[in-house]
Amino acid sequence: MSAIALETYALTKRFGAFTALDGVSLKVRPGTVHALLGENGAGKSTLVKCVVGYHRPDAGAVLVDGREQDIHAPTVARELGIGMVYQHFTVVPGMTVAENLLIARGRLPLVIDWKAVRSELRAFMAEAPFELPLEATPASLSAGEKQKLEILKQLFLRPRLLILDEPTSVLTPQEADEVLGALRRRAHSGDCSVVMITHKFREVTAFADDVTVLRRGRSVASHPVADTHPAELAASMVGHAGQGSEAPASPAGEPVDKAAVRPPAGPQRLRVQGLTVRGDRGETAVDALTLQVRAGEIVGIAGVSGNGQRELMEALSGQRRREAGSVQIDGQPYAATRRENRRLGVRGLPEEPLRNACVAAMSVADNIGLRSFDEAPHARAGIRVPGALAARARALIEAFRVRTQGEDAPIASLSGGNVQRAVLARELSDGARVLLVSNPVFGLDFTAVAEVHQRLLAARNAGAAVLMVSEDLDELMQLADRLLVMSGGHIVHATDTAGADRLEIGRHMGGGHGAAAEPRS
Repeated sequence: MSAIALETYALTKRFGAFTALDGVSLKVRPGTVHALLGENGAGKSTLVKCVVGYHRPDAGAVLVDGREQDIHAPTVARELGIGMVYQHFTVVPGMTVAENLLIARGRLPLVIDWKAVRSELRAFMAEAPFELPLEATPASLSAGEKQKLEILKQLFLRPRLLILDEPTSVLTPQEADEVLGALRRRAHSGDCSVVMITHKFREVTAFADDVTVLRRGRSVASHPVADTHPAELAASMVGHAGQGSEAPASPAGEPVDKAAVRPPAGPQRLRVQGLTVRGDRGETAVDALTLQVRAGEIVGIAGVSGNGQRELMEALSGQRRREAGSVQIDGQPYAATRRENRRLGVRGLPEEPLRNACVAAMSVADNIGLRSFDEAPHARAGIRVPGALAARARALIEAFRVRTQGEDAPIASLSGGNVQRAVLARELSDGARVLLVSNPVFGLDFTAVAEVHQRLLAARNAGAAVLMVSEDLDELMQLADRLLVMSGGHIVHATDTAGADRLEIGRHMGGGHGAAAEPRS
């Protein structure tokens, strides 16, 4: 088995009157890593889904090793040695990690020799860039661990061409470097070719050999990485000269100096004392954790995925039972009920908002109104006022630049970035006092990332206390005023981000620490 040369010729794909791909030609050299860049809706995912048989193109051709192929289904792509890690998880929640890896093969015997299979899987895990418990189920895994499982499923099949759609969105920088470094080595050894959709310029410059930029369904630039730079790539993506930096920017695009616009931090607003929470398998996921967040500051929580961050945020938002400890907002006990959220001004932007913060089949307007549909001016005496919620939704859709066919469109029809904008419109439109945020830019393009970041900074500057979990250390260093590191369910390190030592942070993220740290209020 050897790496595949992939080529698309004038590939076109339409969805009704909308042209998602408009004559896109792409060349992926065998044994290389090829990056695809572009804003949300540029056609990147549509392009690779045509290559793997998920979509049938309306025109054009896909060539593998110089020969045109009719890839009319993912099974055909698999037989050609093409595998893909999708942006959205495809694992079976009720099956174990071992079973998910095995069913990735497609054809299985009627009777499975599990002793032999487990021996094979243990040998595979020993050589993989990371390891997961074979008996764990995806329902008990964090988003980062699920992403690792998606990558492991494809690596287990030993593909000749591996396509990855945002593979590192929920991985730590160390994990991302490890995964992409392993894939680059595999490509350069001639075992496979890699096509990688990413929005991170650093990943392009560090790991890709070639890069192609899509804009509005067309290929607008293609270069060896050595012959370009982030500023040029950013300009190609948005169609005008831009900065190559991923620093936060305002919704209008102007760069923002985080320190220059920050008001003095106010009194302690969120206090967590001795919080203990169990994980999905009954283990202690959060162990007697204490932290504080003041008004007008962003406190970031860093850590390798699976060290209690998800369980902490679920316990704070009322999605998970607290075993011990207390939570206070402005000195008042907080149990995360809907009534307390209203009264104390607690709002949230959870991980995977379409799943955790929305009702997918409901309209954009109804989702924006989930917190206030039964309050004045949207309701009187428990009866909804006709048109009131729709009018408010239209105003927020415009203010937060939510791209939708209208307030009546199902929120599931929006892109990831626009779902995020709609949730932020709901959560930030009534003066949030405490904001609980988890991986806020998962899967978003760099323009949407900048806008979400600016909204979070604006909430902080208005006096909100923001607690933010992210598995992207660069994002935390950009946004947070203070940084806490979680490991083994504990806070093991606390530092101001100004002048913070990244190597020291990385050492604590990797478990190289002593006793748990007690963050100062």
